[in-house]
Amino acid sequence: MVANEKKPSICLVAHFAYGAISGNPSGHIGGVERQTTLMARWLADRGYRVSLLTWDEGQDERVDMDGVRVLAICPQSKGLRGLRFFHPRWTGLVRAMRRADADVYYQNCGEYVTGQVAAWCRANGRKFVYSVANNPDVDPKLPEMKTFRERILYRYGLRRADRVIVQTRYQQERLRDGWGIASVVIPMPSLTDDQRSFDPPSPPDTAPARILWIGRIAEQKRLEWLLDLAEACPDLHFDVVGDANVESEYSQTLKKRARTLANVTMHGYVPYCETARFYRQSALLCCTSTFEGFPNTFLEAWSQGRPIVSTFDPDNLIAEKNLGLSANDVPGLVRGIRQLLQTPGLYRQASENARRYFLDNHTSQAVMSRFENVFLDVFRNGAEAIAATGGEQP
Repeated sequence: MVANEKKPSICLVAHFAYGAISGNPSGHIGGVERQTTLMARWLADRGYRVSLLTWDEGQDERVDMDGVRVLAICPQSKGLRGLRFFHPRWTGLVRAMRRADADVYYQNCGEYVTGQVAAWCRANGRKFVYSVANNPDVDPKLPEMKTFRERILYRYGLRRADRVIVQTRYQQERLRDGWGIASVVIPMPSLTDDQRSFDPPSPPDTAPARILWIGRIAEQKRLEWLLDLAEACPDLHFDVVGDANVESEYSQTLKKRARTLANVTMHGYVPYCETARFYRQSALLCCTSTFEGFPNTFLEAWSQGRPIVSTFDPDNLIAEKNLGLSANDVPGLVRGIRQLLQTPGLYRQASENARRYFLDNHTSQAVMSRFENVFLDVFRNGAEAIAATGGEQP
């Protein structure tokens, strides 16, 4: 940043992020919320005026936390069914955006809110930066958006963002080829910046080795595949960390089934500050998802030098950089886990690679300045600057 140059004020819109920034475990706290909170604190530490807009979860209309102004939109459940979308949710968002009075607004995750934020910014001469969270959000068919209203608003917001940030080359290519939209690839920052000297773990030589699965119990995550895996590997122990955001027949059925398996422990929701011990006691992380964007759990595992055996491989990183093994089905997961655990040299190399990749690409020191550069570039130059870069980081 040029000396004495005016720093833009920045507003981050993340409806569910109050729990992440306050430490209150109520409500939904996922990777997007944690990453947005990390960004808010990082920017505030560097002298930016930062606002964070969240649902009203009982806090005051404005709460200052770690240098960040947290502004309440409205209670999520307030209003009449069928009308609350417009009032108080949309009107509350507009009011909070006006109170933030920022130069640049940022929103992560494809949803109707993307269009609402873009529309307000367009009407009020402010800049809007949108960040893609999941792969379905770059599919022109938008398979995960179930309502016409959500698809219309999301398309509007995506097309009118002053800058679009993606996590992977795959997302960048899909946006370019399917939407005609240029984007900037920036890896997501990890929430841990542990850069102490590191002694790679070895595969356990006593049974049972512990395999970690961590995430929401949702159909996208396919916990049933992990339970199939546990049945196929009775000599291994499987730790499941996480719960459903909202209980359903699907989640209840899986939890009931898990209780019948002696080698599966369901830990339920665990505060983020306590999850590191699960990575440290595990031999590796297992991911069974149908799709993701770039899971925070991958970064957390790699920060601890834990390889990953996964059905999802962002930009083919696991395979190309030897950070674990990928698979397409339960038998493939079984083979991958067995291969890593039974081949000490392969395991150690994957562990060392994982730790190195994390330090080189995903610490806040490595990543956050790139987000800052996007905010500054949009503030200075507007949307047209990205066309001259061919979609690369300015």
